[in-house]
Amino acid sequence: MAKTMDHLDELEAQSIYILREAHRAFDDLCMLWSIGKDSTAALWLARKAFLGRVPFTVMHIDTTFKFPEMYAFREQYAREWGLDVIVGCNRAALERGINYDNYDAVTVAHELKTVALQQTMAERGFKGLVLGIRRDEEGTRAKERVFSPRDKNFEWNYKDQPPELWDQFNTTFTRDSHVRVHPILHWTEVDIWEYHRREGIPVCSLYYARHGQRYRSLGCQQVTRPIESTATTIDEIIAELKVIKTPERAGRAMDQSQAYAMQKLRAMGYM
Repeated sequence: MAKTMDHLDELEAQSIYILREAHRAFDDLCMLWSIGKDSTAALWLARKAFLGRVPFTVMHIDTTFKFPEMYAFREQYAREWGLDVIVGCNRAALERGINYDNYDAVTVAHELKTVALQQTMAERGFKGLVLGIRRDEEGTRAKERVFSPRDKNFEWNYKDQPPELWDQFNTTFTRDSHVRVHPILHWTEVDIWEYHRREGIPVCSLYYARHGQRYRSLGCQQVTRPIESTATTIDEIIAELKVIKTPERAGRAMDQSQAYAMQKLRAMGYM
């Protein structure tokens, strides 16, 4: 008898289809890895989609202000999974003194994330970029498409997105643009954790509670705050998420620093 697909099976199948479509459409494809739970799940899906290996470059944009646990996680699983990892960093901005002591979080994010991404993509010539973002994570991401174009300046016109009906994705855009591919856009935060639990996907230790606190979303140390929590297992995290009322990114200072900060950043090319 054929196995009946459950909710996670359906999500997984859709994501694998998207990843294979992206690989077919772009010879110069790259995948962003933030070291967070979402992008790590997306990497796991890519390994499943391509028989245990990721057949394209994996990029980590490094502000140099991440948690030590995140760097250790990156090095361990890049090695264990045989990933072709490159690290993008805007060294010129750091040398100019761009940091959280001297500038606001939005400026730092633009210089050390968006500009670093622009520089790295230009150097390597990538035209397709896979990201592990979800619609339910943050308001502007709800406006995204699965295959979403950015112009030559990396700018995103969120008011002019291509229709995607019946899984018919537009993968053809102008030569001077690049396309962002979102294979887990249709997942929720709980879906991600349930998939981590089912698949046994490793996750950075910062997500688990220590001394009554844990991180729900990971970013730079100076602008990321933990939440109160006693959840030390994935089961406990899932149970917590089913009753919690605060937004997922409430602990990210950048999101709170200015009105529409994320929409402004993402319109300029932020992840």
